[in-house]
Amino acid sequence: MKRKFLRVKIHQAVVTGKNLFYEGSLTLDREIMEKAGLLPYEAVWVYNLNNGERFETYLIEGEKGEVILNGASARLGEIGDKLIIVAYAYVDEGELPYFRTRLIYLNEKNEITQIKGAG
Repeated sequence: MKRKFLRVKIHQAVVTGKNLFYEGSLTLDREIMEKAGLLPYEAVWVYNLNNGERFETYLIEGEKGEVILNGASARLGEIGDKLIIVAYAYVDEGELPYFRTRLIYLNEKNEITQIKGAG
């Protein structure tokens, strides 16, 4: 049996831009993606701490410090809002002893301040 677990959590990313007329996605600083073990076009859930909105989308690589809401998600947050970005994984019970969640903590400039766990 496989169980669904939190694989990675990026804590308190700050929205730096919005682009309503983009085809859709979340632009995220490529260094944050790399440290989190996330790939372009990978599905993520986004939780907006300012307004309670929750939505699923996919990632595209951005420049340093960028966190941009694109397409329909641009209506679900404002510049300056704080987000939690997460990805889940289905883990086989035999892999559970080796599975670790990776936690990425960011400051107000979307710079990594701490990394806990391994992906």
